[in-house]
Amino acid sequence: MFDGLMDTVGSRFARPEPRRRVRDFVAGLLAPLPVKNCWTIAEHAGDTGPGGMQDLIGRASWDDALVRADVRGFVAARLGHPDGVLLVDETGDLKKGTHTVGVQRQYSGTAGKIENCQLAVHLSYASPLGHTLLDVAFYLPKSWTEDPARRAEAGVPDTIGFATKPQLARRLIETAVAGGLPCRWVAGDEAYGGDPHLATALRQQRLGYVLAVARSHRVRPDSASSGPPRSPPDYRSRRGNASPPGQPRKGTATTTGRSSPCPTPLTSIKVITGC
Repeated sequence: MFDGLMDTVGSRFARPEPRRRVRDFVAGLLAPLPVKNCWTIAEHAGDTGPGGMQDLIGRASWDDALVRADVRGFVAARLGHPDGVLLVDETGDLKKGTHTVGVQRQYSGTAGKIENCQLAVHLSYASPLGHTLLDVAFYLPKSWTEDPARRAEAGVPDTIGFATKPQLARRLIETAVAGGLPCRWVAGDEAYGGDPHLATALRQQRLGYVLAVARSHRVRPDSASSGPPRSPPDYRSRRGNASPPGQPRKGTATTTGRSSPCPTPLTSIKVITGC
């Protein structure tokens, strides 16, 4: 599968050197290295120094959007399934100093506390055929987007503005769906369940969703979805019970959807399932 993916994206690199290096770079990312950076990945590839890997990342000419599209197409062809699930979550990369793009003191799920780090929103795909990382969007905090001098020094393009993590997740999901990736559900933690705009966008895409929310989150009866997702599950009852047959109904979950609206506001809810 690795060779097939590398053959697919290799055509996006005009010269043989970056084609070889991107293969070695991805192999290094997948290898069980204790630390992964251009130095360790170059060493894993048998290079004498990190220059080649740094050239690939910083100076080589290749179209990031086309490579991402190739990856999505490859995943759809190998793992695509009508019951596919898209999962959104962010990952923190601990950093020292203040010059690395996007770095600031912020909560990192990787560390489990507030740390000096970068954050990126990742989109994964899971189906009965397997699971894989699908796409990623870098989170640029307001401390960066509102500081022109800092942006210029780090080479951040003027076209990149501030976007919340749920907004980044929405863009990733919409791109995957528009590209033809078969999927039926979206799942995410409280960082995404707390944004009503994301849930609305998923309903508009006719996607079911399971998103964690805070216990203080309130659900209104008029927040029912405009319709069910493609091929909705048959275990939804008319009373809004989201549990499969034979399972007890849980008071900390509800279903949103035309056929099973939430009858009363809830003040303590952990999961919303959009159907």
